[in-house]
Amino acid sequence: MSLKIRLARGGAKNRPYYRMVVADSRMPRDGRYIERLGSYNPMLEHGDENRLVIKEDRIKHWLSVGAQASDRVQRLLSQAGVVDAKARAEQTKQDKPKAKALERIREKEEAAKAAEEAAAEAAAAEEAPAEEAPAEEAPAEEAAADEE
Repeated sequence: MSLKIRLARGGAKNRPYYRMVVADSRMPRDGRYIERLGSYNPMLEHGDENRLVIKEDRIKHWLSVGAQASDRVQRLLSQAGVVDAKARAEQTKQDKPKAKALERIREKEEAAKAAEEAAAEAAAAEEAPAEEAPAEEAPAEEAAADEE
């Protein structure tokens, strides 16, 4: 017999309420169960103490005798600090850009870098003549003073 710790749904339409139960994996979701281990009320605020009520010692017992927690129950129990969080698998390459998209991104980065360098050179070129201009005026003034 394969045991699962899972959520059994109760409550009205659009007002969910879940019982955390240990059941035979072949039984229906809301059907027969072996033991009730707690409750989960997603309608309550996140900080509310009644949002997740569990019997920690019984959960540890059932896990020790081989019961498997469902993904959602595993997540809830890890948030409560009863068990370790489930290891997340590495992300696949599907979310990464393809070769042509990478090429376009590199071209845009290179163009932006080139434009930045050109702007820096233009700013440096503007500063250089401005610094040289007073130096050129000084000899002209000296020449005018010599003529007098």
